[in-house]
Amino acid sequence: MNFHEYQSKELFVKFGLPVPMGHVAVSPEGAVDAARSLGGEQWVVKAQIHAGGRGKAGGVKLCKTLAAVREAALKMLGTKMITYQTAGRALPVNQVLVTEATDISKELYLSIVIDRQTRGIAFVGSPAGGVDIEQVSLDTPEKIFTLDVDFVQGLQAYECRKFGFAMGLGSKQVGQLTKIMLGVYKM
Repeated sequence: MNFHEYQSKELFVKFGLPVPMGHVAVSPEGAVDAARSLGGEQWVVKAQIHAGGRGKAGGVKLCKTLAAVREAALKMLGTKMITYQTAGRALPVNQVLVTEATDISKELYLSIVIDRQTRGIAFVGSPAGGVDIEQVSLDTPEKIFTLDVDFVQGLQAYECRKFGFAMGLGSKQVGQLTKIMLGVYKM
């Protein structure tokens, strides 16, 4: 399945998962309107294509003014984007997502995958962030953690807590991660 980020976030909200507020725009003026409706003093404008690596390809911009939001949307909309995940194919940017900017003190990586080897669901996580997760797995594989979910019992909260502590998180963060992992698994 291919979901744009904004579509994924809509689904996350339905399952009680925390996401930054955001609005989709198809024009620079729409992007400015979206930023205004979100309020605040900083926004992130994100190209909506079916591929990762948008930030490195110029498809994610932090904007500190409404003029910068307009300029970022103008530069993205109507163009085509190639990222390391598009196999050299240029994908059209027809929409941007404007989100509220959040203060990020540390970036983590978490994904849920179908593990073909075990024929089940697995979580993959890393305290080393997500932008270069492929490189992290090559250079420092000890920073990649995997949790295979038992297909009979399903995901258990104690497994999520163990996973979070293995990633070096504190108690409060482990509680938040557990809620997120259980919600993603249910979704």
